[in-house]
Amino acid sequence: MVWFRYLAYFVAVAFITWALTQMEIWSPGSLKMHIFLSDSDVYGTSEFSPVEIIQAIILGACGVIMAWVAKYCPSQRPIAFGFGGMALAFLIRELDFFLDRYVIDNFWQVLIVIVGALLIAYTYRHRRRLNVGLARIWPSPGLTLLFAGAVVLFAFVRLVGHEPLWMSILGDAYQRVIKLAVEEFIELIGYFLWMIGTIEYALQARAIAYREPQPAAQRRRQKRRHDAEGKF
Repeated sequence: MVWFRYLAYFVAVAFITWALTQMEIWSPGSLKMHIFLSDSDVYGTSEFSPVEIIQAIILGACGVIMAWVAKYCPSQRPIAFGFGGMALAFLIRELDFFLDRYVIDNFWQVLIVIVGALLIAYTYRHRRRLNVGLARIWPSPGLTLLFAGAVVLFAFVRLVGHEPLWMSILGDAYQRVIKLAVEEFIELIGYFLWMIGTIEYALQARAIAYREPQPAAQRRRQKRRHDAEGKF
């Protein structure tokens, strides 16, 4: 079953990547990596690209999965809350263009500060439960993949996608669309790792929850429910 899952991950990532690349090859410009919204638009944007849309969908799915873990796997709640909050922060960052354009300029920064503050406060308050949760699930393939995705998103893409680097490499032939394409595709593989890690972590957390003894209150509640059903 494990090997089948990883084969499915490989096929899914390969297919989506193939579809995106072939879309651009068959119809140049269809990925919308660098479009201008008006005559006064100097920099252009890639926010309407299918690549960025897929990234947002992945982050939303990761947040939903982590919310499920936090609800049904009590021992993993602090970890799931932390990663779910990070997925929300990533999603807000990916939607910064739309929040700036259609809500309030720099509104996304305010939202990220609020989310970050809540995450720090929650993690500090539940740091003992966080350590217990890590001890119960580690070593974890899911957390390893989440860490790998974070390395790509926080470090690698920020350095490789840095505009002065591409201006130096390409010189007079520099075009911003090249930098945007490289940056967005690197981010996409980071989000793929994040998604696979989230799924694997959720499966492992579910297995731990089923192995753990149920709290006395939960056992009594289930017994009362069973007795009530038995009367009819």
